[in-house]
Order: sequence, then C-alpha cells, then structure tokens
Amino acid sequence: MASFSFGDGNAKKLLAIPLYAAGRALTLLVPRARGRWVFGSAAGIADGALALWHETAARGHRAVWLIRTEEQARDAASRGIPHVRADSLRGLWLTARAEVVVVTHGFGDVNRYAVSGSYLVQLWHGIPLKRIGIDSPETLRSSLLPSSRLVRGLLACMYRSATRRIRLLPAASHLVRGRLESAFSLDDSRVPVVGEPRVDVLSRGSAAERRESARGQLESLLGPLGDDRLVLYAPTWRDGDEDPAIPTAADWVRITAVLDEHDARLIVRPHPLGAGEYAPPSGAERVHLLGSEVLADVTPVLAGMDLLVTDYSSLAYDSSLVPLPVVYFAPDVDDYARRRGFYGTYADVAGTDVAADWEAALAQIAAVLSDDDVRRARLESARRLDAVMHAHRDGRNAERVYRAIMAAIGDDSREETA
Repeated sequence: MASFSFGDGNAKKLLAIPLYAAGRALTLLVPRARGRWVFGSAAGIADGALALWHETAARGHRAVWLIRTEEQARDAASRGIPHVRADSLRGLWLTARAEVVVVTHGFGDVNRYAVSGSYLVQLWHGIPLKRIGIDSPETLRSSLLPSSRLVRGLLACMYRSATRRIRLLPAASHLVRGRLESAFSLDDSRVPVVGEPRVDVLSRGSAAERRESARGQLESLLGPLGDDRLVLYAPTWRDGDEDPAIPTAADWVRITAVLDEHDARLIVRPHPLGAGEYAPPSGAERVHLLGSEVLADVTPVLAGMDLLVTDYSSLAYDSSLVPLPVVYFAPDVDDYARRRGFYGTYADVAGTDVAADWEAALAQIAAVLSDDDVRRARLESARRLDAVMHAHRDGRNAERVYRAIMAAIGDDSREETA
C-alpha cells in the first residue's frame, strides 16, 4: 500500500521552490483563456471533481482532465473524457491557460506549478473531523530540518500563500464553513454554503433506487453478495504511521466468526495513503478488500451498506445522508487527539462508547446486526449528525457550485485559441 507523510511531502516542496518560482513567472506571462477549464483529483476520475465535470459537460463547456497514471487515462478514455498527463509540458500549458482550475485534494491534482492566476476551485474530499490545513501541526512537519522553527515558519508562509489562491471552496453547512475557513485561511466570501458535489449521489432518486444501484455496483466488483448484510470498515490516514487497528491472526478468527453468525460481510476500505496491510486469512470468504485501486470513490456505494465502522474518517458524515449506523473504532484516539487534534471533541461525534480493540468493536457490530433497538439508536445518532452537517440534501450541490463559479467569472463562455 502506498504511504505518504507530511514530513516527506513538505521536504519535497521546499526543494521545489525554484520550480514554483518558474511556474509563477510563466503564469504572469501567459494569459488565461476565457472559458477553458481543467480538472484533476488525487482520487482519479472520481470525487467531487467528477460530479462537477458532469455538470459543466452538460452545458457544453470545453474542459480537460489532468491525469497522473495509466489507470486514470484508461478510466477517462472509457468515460469519453479528454485527458492529458498533469506532469507533461502539455499539462503545464493547459493549467497555465485555464480560466478555471478544479481540484479535490491539492494543487498537485493538476500541474501544481501553474495554478496562480486561475479561478481556483478547491472542492476538498470530505467534511473534516480531524484538524486539517493550517489548523493541524502535521501540516507543517518536515523531514528536512524537522526541529527548525525557520523551516516551519517558511512552510506556514508557503501554505498561506498557496491557499490564498483558492477562489471557491464549497461548504456542506455553516458549521463546516467555519472549519474550512480556519483550515485554509479564507474569508467567508470564498466558502459559500452550497453543498459538496461529491455527495449528490447520496440524495438523488429514492432510497430504494440508491441502494439497488449501490449493491449492483458492489456485486460487479466483488461478486455475488446475496442478501448478506454489508459492514464497511474504513480506517483513515495516520500521516505515514502504520494503522494500529490492523487485525492480528486472533482478531481475524473473531471477525470471521461474527460475520458467519450474522450473515454479514466485512468490506475493508484501507486509506489509499495508509501504511500497513490488511490481509485476511485464506478462505475468509466473507471478507473483501475494496481499495482505491478497485473503486476510486467509495461514496456512491455507501447506500448499499448496512453498517459503517470507522475511526476519524469523513465517511461518518457522508454516511449520515444514507443514513447508516456507525461503530466508532479508534484504538489510538488519545495519541491522535494530541498529535492531530479534532474540531470540537471526538466524543461530539462518536459519543463515549468508542471501541479500543477488535473485541470491543465486534461486540458493537454484533449488537447493531442483531438488536433492532441498538440499530435504531445508532441510526438516530446518524440523523442528528446529518442535521447539523448538511444544509442541502437535494442532489443539486454540483449545480450550485457551478452557478457560483459562473456568477464569479461571468456567463460569457467564448473561448480563445490555446
């Protein structure tokens, strides 16, 4: 599994300062072309960028998706999406010429050296529970002179300089808006409460239609699932450290026993940047791995699940739109709170009944699957979370984001020659 840490990533940024300077010079000399868009996402052809792509494509805009891998190129081609390598000279040129640049993770979703001067739309990739951006000490860690206050100060300056280029960062609610403004050092004019395009799929059509579609997609990836109930386990990223919840051999025995007893399947969704490997024992037919290499975006299949198990993932917020009962399993919550921190307290979201090991987590999973009262209580908790986290549930977030962009840049979509 690929691993990433802020320490290594920030060291590379410091070493690349001359390239950022050269890119800035390029964008000062090259005019932006009216009506041209570029899209990119670290998740691939997925996430909020894909939802907004469909919105703009339906209105006839000319746009290009900037890809990083051959897998992404094949996916884009299968969808009929024009694409170019982000790290190529063509990718640099298209980014430098685009009037609108759309990303979901960072500037590296497109060509990071040529975003200055664009109308930069940062869709982000989930409502933050853990502190992000400038709110988190992790953001300023560097493996290059890690104890240097000068290095941390330089990184903070670079970060704020970068985030000031963001022109639009949509928020799911006013509560979320405050977190994003703080994390990205933006004023409220740039963080409108228009909803996240990435979760529109959880609000369109009826609940039965969403569930049928999601189960169908899962079966196309994992094989026949029958009437088994599906438990999604989605641990989050720990900045390059190994996931402390990876099951031991004894844990796998307990897991498979609970799944057998309750006619359930465990679908493991490791974080794409996580460290450590989930390796169920051979013959564990009720355990499935659903990594990002299998399914780039897990959001559309949430409606096919019956229970979510997670620690600090934004899926806890996303799944409240379904809604799904949630079991919170966080063996390192105290250390994580000290190192990363949360918006509010962890108990505000997870309550006080947080599982610290697989034995406790499995007891709660079994209770949700076997006791209707327990399930109803967890569903009610999810609905309360939804009520404060999502201002829009009509499946039109991408449309609102598109309208906000067009209101800012103007409706004249005449294009210049590249």
